[in-house]
Amino acid sequence: MHAKRWLFLIHRWLGVVVCAFFAMWFVSGVVMMYVGYPKLTEAERLQHLPPLDAATPLLGPRQALDAAGIAGPLQDLGLAVASGGQAVYLAVPASAAEPGARRSPPGRGVVVVDAQTGTVLRQVDRARALVSAQAYGGDGVVLQYRGTIDEDAFTHSRGLDAHRPLHVVDLADAQATRLYISGRTGEVVRDAPRAERLWNYAGAWIHWLYPLRGTGLDRYWADIVNWLSIVGIAVTLTGTVVGVMRWRFRRTYKSGSHSPYQGFMMRWHHISGLLFALVTLTWIFSGLMSMNPWRVFDSGAPALRMAAMQGGPLVVEAGDAAPAALLASTRGDARELRWVRAAGQTLVLASPAGGRPLVRDAASAQPQQIDPEALRTAVAQLLPDAVARIDVLTAYDSHYYTREAHTMTGGSEKPLPVWRVVFADTHATWVHVDPQTGAVLGRSDSARRWSRWLFAMLHSWDWLPLLAHRPLWDVLLVALSAGGALLSLTGVVIGWRRLGRKLRSTTGPRPAPARSAAPSRRPA
Repeated sequence: MHAKRWLFLIHRWLGVVVCAFFAMWFVSGVVMMYVGYPKLTEAERLQHLPPLDAATPLLGPRQALDAAGIAGPLQDLGLAVASGGQAVYLAVPASAAEPGARRSPPGRGVVVVDAQTGTVLRQVDRARALVSAQAYGGDGVVLQYRGTIDEDAFTHSRGLDAHRPLHVVDLADAQATRLYISGRTGEVVRDAPRAERLWNYAGAWIHWLYPLRGTGLDRYWADIVNWLSIVGIAVTLTGTVVGVMRWRFRRTYKSGSHSPYQGFMMRWHHISGLLFALVTLTWIFSGLMSMNPWRVFDSGAPALRMAAMQGGPLVVEAGDAAPAALLASTRGDARELRWVRAAGQTLVLASPAGGRPLVRDAASAQPQQIDPEALRTAVAQLLPDAVARIDVLTAYDSHYYTREAHTMTGGSEKPLPVWRVVFADTHATWVHVDPQTGAVLGRSDSARRWSRWLFAMLHSWDWLPLLAHRPLWDVLLVALSAGGALLSLTGVVIGWRRLGRKLRSTTGPRPAPARSAAPSRRPA
């Protein structure tokens, strides 16, 4: 068969398979520009935590850990009114930490300790979940308990795995918020207002083919998304070639058009394909890149040596400052105390409902600043390779920037100023460090930076000059999405019609055989 014929056939029949997905992706992508998949951001979590009361008699961290039978170093330790409406220590023993991890995955290895009695809280029942929901929603908000689930349309995130099963509680607030409470710790781990839930059926839920999750196809979900994207790339490429071949640039067909197609659907599919083929190809390809297909962006770089950078394990001492002293040194609205190690010091981060955390010395409760030279020495321990340079960023750039909380890459804290520690290793590693808290905020290497350009840039147009000039960003993306949707929907109609004709031709009644025109040989 001629190669040109193959191009037509590949585009035609693969298009029948994926054009509906194309249309769905374009429409749902516009929804996702403004309503993302439900998440509980750090800012939302802190805003809804009740303030810690300095007048409440709370055990010191060492006392509480001893009463709970937790000895040895820790990976993480926090204090907040986070479970069942009461102050609790959330402790992660170092033995439960994953090697190389900055922090344990949410919920994994956490021991919940009553901050007043030192009792380990092991059971999160209906009553405890309701109290946590009440503390989140505020006094007077009516609650409706909906039971427990392992997973639903709004909790597919793998970051929730350690918290399952999840208690579900609906709030009778203005947003009709649905809360998901950890069955492991009793914390609120996700909120989903009604409008967000409804829009998600037309947005992220369908965009990422989440109807396949939680079914017998769950284990094949990533492969299905990957191969649909690859087929989509093939359809776009073959369609572009065919479209250019059939378009007469210098003259017209007998109809007076540069396109040979007469019908509305065929003609506009041809025209929109020429106009929007590049953006369609870009978005399908970048969507594939978002899946990190076959781990192409995994560099195999060694884990950061966090213990060396921190200057030893996190160990709280009997003589450390009590919560009352730490709270008295803050503005009085601290929602959480977190004990951390940074550059050889044990510090406490007192986080208010909004804004940056206050840094306190764990022993004296006095304000503390990390010595820049000590921090430079500490960050050099993250890798065995030498530090090439340290850039101090006072403004966002292409690799360190913020997006709206609802977006896929938004919601995480990106403080300024920040250090970018550039290592002279084979992976070209960058590490972003907060000079105020000594926290490692993120790590990237050459492979991950390629992922940033091939996914975030191409898919979401995360280009700072454009993001800074909204609504220009909105107008461009909506207009291009509308063009892609036109291309896809006309393809759906064309494919449906052709498929219908094929089915009718194969299943319809067969015509009666024609009678022979030869004279009969039967005797008269």
